[in-house]
Amino acid sequence: MDTESLQLPIIDLASSDRISTAHSISQACMEYGFFYLINHGVEEDLLHEVLEGNRNFFTLPIEEKMKLALKKNRGYSPVYAENLDPSSSFKGDSKEFLYIGPLEDVTPHGDLNQWPPEDILPFWRSTVEDYYKRVLSVGKRLIPLVALALNLDENFFYDIGALNQPNGFLRLLHYPGDLGPSDEEIYGASAHSDFGMITLLATDGVGGLQVCREKTLEPQVWEDVHSVPGALIVNIGDLMERWTNCLFRSTLHRVMPTGQERYSKMAFFLDPNPDCVVECLKTCCSEFSPPRFPAIRCGDYLKERFKLIYGS
Repeated sequence: MDTESLQLPIIDLASSDRISTAHSISQACMEYGFFYLINHGVEEDLLHEVLEGNRNFFTLPIEEKMKLALKKNRGYSPVYAENLDPSSSFKGDSKEFLYIGPLEDVTPHGDLNQWPPEDILPFWRSTVEDYYKRVLSVGKRLIPLVALALNLDENFFYDIGALNQPNGFLRLLHYPGDLGPSDEEIYGASAHSDFGMITLLATDGVGGLQVCREKTLEPQVWEDVHSVPGALIVNIGDLMERWTNCLFRSTLHRVMPTGQERYSKMAFFLDPNPDCVVECLKTCCSEFSPPRFPAIRCGDYLKERFKLIYGS
């Protein structure tokens, strides 16, 4: 099916006019659930270093990568091991990824995150950790503007503890180019909405990302989202949709194979502190628009969503 190209709003994180920026974010989140973020402060050189490291990691032998197999939502997952659309029956998404959680999550048995040995990929861990910290900082600077966009005090999400040790996860992705013949449609990432608060996506320009703005309509209408040089792509997650009583939309999206290999996609999921309770914001409900969802602890909600994808 042919798709249209979507012209998403561009939000300048460095703008001095915070009220105008917040208004633009509000419009973008209500209409699209997606926007471009420029002047975010993540240097191009750092981005390039991480992407080069991604290429080196994903070209390692599968035996080496499987030493880091996914545990506790951290580590490596091979091609076709994940299906983001539990309602479908196809064999899985044509992507492999490395999942990295909060850097401070260390147990008596060591770091929960799993890394390739330094002698195989020297300096890559420190580079990825640096990128993680930078993009987490971007998210924490963006959230006060999201609060203003919702007619809240800009420190609202900090005051309720959402960003007190937030639950940030970084997913480094590789989409193979040549997938070979198949009797079924293949997706790089099948149709889904993100689970958490917001997602910040970095790419190097290879296409494939599509959004469906009206997820309840049939047939679904998909629109291409292209990269803007130097911009992060930001989208709203399901927890933010719950908080806002569906005022801000958690938009259905997918990644389609393009025939071109991609080492270029890095998604950072900024989720609230697991103990934070997500309930309808007072600025998003009224007598005529009562809360649609019960209050829920963030950690409980995310645990149930992960269970649908990965089982127990």
